[in-house]
Amino acid sequence: MKRYIIVSVVSGLFFGVMDGLINANPLAVRLYDYYSPILRTSVNAPLGIVIDLIYGFILAGIFIVLYKSLPGKSGLAKGISYGLVDWFFRVVMVTVSQWMMFNVPPATFLYGLFAGLAEMLLLGILYGLTLKPRSA
Repeated sequence: MKRYIIVSVVSGLFFGVMDGLINANPLAVRLYDYYSPILRTSVNAPLGIVIDLIYGFILAGIFIVLYKSLPGKSGLAKGISYGLVDWFFRVVMVTVSQWMMFNVPPATFLYGLFAGLAEMLLLGILYGLTLKPRSA
């Protein structure tokens, strides 16, 4: 349980840092400028940190629950598998929905897909190298 809590907190903080790097770098700012008419003028950073920490606990918990069902024999392989599953449900489905609803340049969608892939794979690898159920 102690390892789960530590990894969940680390992954939540990592989630927040990665989101900041992904969404606030010069390339992203230029690509996401298309959304500027509907963007917030400020961000509630403390609330964002709390949300990312909650995400860390949820994603780590789901990884432990799914551990035995994930493909691969090693924790690393299972983590990569989990990262790909997370990427599909968290990033790909949202991106495809946005593509259907918004007239946004394709480069913006592609950036989101690839940045999200990197983020989810890194989180999956973190989980795969540090977490497993007690009976595994």
